[in-house]
Amino acid sequence: MPVAPFKHGSIHYREEGTGRVVILLHGFLESSLMWQDLLPELSKSKRVIAIDLPGHGESECFGYVHSMELMAEAVKAVMDHLSVRKAVLVGHSMGGYVALAFAEQHPDWVKGMCLYFSTTHADSDERKRGRNLSINLVKRDHKSFIRKSVPLLFRPKNRATYREQINRLKKQALKTPKQGIIAALEGMKNRIDREMIIQFSPYPVHFVIGRYDPVLPYQKLIDQAENSEQASYTLFPDCGHMGFIEEQEASIKVLRSFANKCYG
Repeated sequence: MPVAPFKHGSIHYREEGTGRVVILLHGFLESSLMWQDLLPELSKSKRVIAIDLPGHGESECFGYVHSMELMAEAVKAVMDHLSVRKAVLVGHSMGGYVALAFAEQHPDWVKGMCLYFSTTHADSDERKRGRNLSINLVKRDHKSFIRKSVPLLFRPKNRATYREQINRLKKQALKTPKQGIIAALEGMKNRIDREMIIQFSPYPVHFVIGRYDPVLPYQKLIDQAENSEQASYTLFPDCGHMGFIEEQEASIKVLRSFANKCYG
């Protein structure tokens, strides 16, 4: 994988296609490999860059807390390295939080933003307590935490159907270092609410939502989309949190259509 310099280390990324740029940002316990089945299709008409965020995939760790702002600066480092001036950002779950932080820090660099199974809201107090519990579990046995966590992100009835893909995800996630897991959990726990970003965004925003998402209640995401004049949404009626597997073909169509809309 090619690399871009960042702080005292480097950020790895994948790149396919030519033309206007779409940047794909993975979620927690994932890497740029999560997009491997979507990349060939999306890159037919766009230059697609999939980034390994700090502490995930092949990218290094940069401290005990990977804030969403730090991860956003890692994205900016890749863009600078590749001389990219504008991009559509697609962020899955945690990747959406990073996209929002990037949009706050570098609004002129954003052509559009897709919150792909993600939210503008900060963690609730209950959710923060859950993050702390997860951190303690990771410290004791991060491999067990990964093996138990990944299947729970799917709609229950889909877990048997996608058993092979779930095992592949677990295998990839097990390469995530303990420090990277904890640093991401700390960063997500402490992130701020960024609903105002989409309230006043000068570019299109699109939510992709799973009806059976166990992480983010679908109606709250619909409410976020409907409260912004620039936002729209797609609801997958039979999907959990992992639409890139549970609704792969539909995801390709939605993301391709949104990127085309952003670039006119």
